[in-house]
Amino acid sequence: MAKKRTVPSLVVDGETLPRRNRVNFFELAYQRIEEMLINCKLKPGQSLTVQELQDLTNLGRTPVHNAVNRLAADTLFTIVPRHGLKVAPIDLARERMLLQLRGDMERFVVKLAIERASLSHRNQMLHIERALKAKRDEITLADFNDIDRRIDQILLAAANEPFLEHTLRPLHTIFRRIGFIHHTHCSVQIDLTPTIDCHLAVLSAVANRHMDAAVSASNQLIAFVDSMFDTMESGLDPRLLDCSIEPIFRIPGRE
Repeated sequence: MAKKRTVPSLVVDGETLPRRNRVNFFELAYQRIEEMLINCKLKPGQSLTVQELQDLTNLGRTPVHNAVNRLAADTLFTIVPRHGLKVAPIDLARERMLLQLRGDMERFVVKLAIERASLSHRNQMLHIERALKAKRDEITLADFNDIDRRIDQILLAAANEPFLEHTLRPLHTIFRRIGFIHHTHCSVQIDLTPTIDCHLAVLSAVANRHMDAAVSASNQLIAFVDSMFDTMESGLDPRLLDCSIEPIFRIPGRE
């Protein structure tokens, strides 16, 4: 008798699934650790162990170990043999250079998305555009990062080239973390208007299949991200980029 085929079910936070669905736990572990990297709950330069990540993610060793290997390949973690892990410090010069690579790839994505997007893809883009416009005056940085992920996902889905997603995902993580640090440490008040406007322009141009406008909007978005580096390079506490750097002055009682 033929064995009954099973369909993997959706993973929900806190839900216990059979072992056959462990691939879902791999992705969940990656997502949870990625989010902690973006919001600097895992600080650049921080040393920790796989067990500590298991405790933070509330997931088992196998999915966490798998996620760590992926994030190490993404250059976001350094694996230190016999000593655990280290969150890779932020090298602003390197990441500003990588922004050029991201810019080239993003232009390629919007061009493919315009050529290949289905009506469903375009409707989803327009829906996200309307939702972002409606909430633009009250959106938080965390909310915006969630919407930013949705925008990246729909553009990559429309482009329909899996290789692009594997290459761009770590770049998106790197620059969401840059955005988090910039907005929370380099500004008196968080103002997301410039980046929201850039994303709205990209969505509108791609959804309406305006190639020149889409490329221009993509370039403007990359230019906005690049502008963050000027402030970060000149006035940011270097310990925010590498927490292992010794402070200049020690606070009594905390040595």
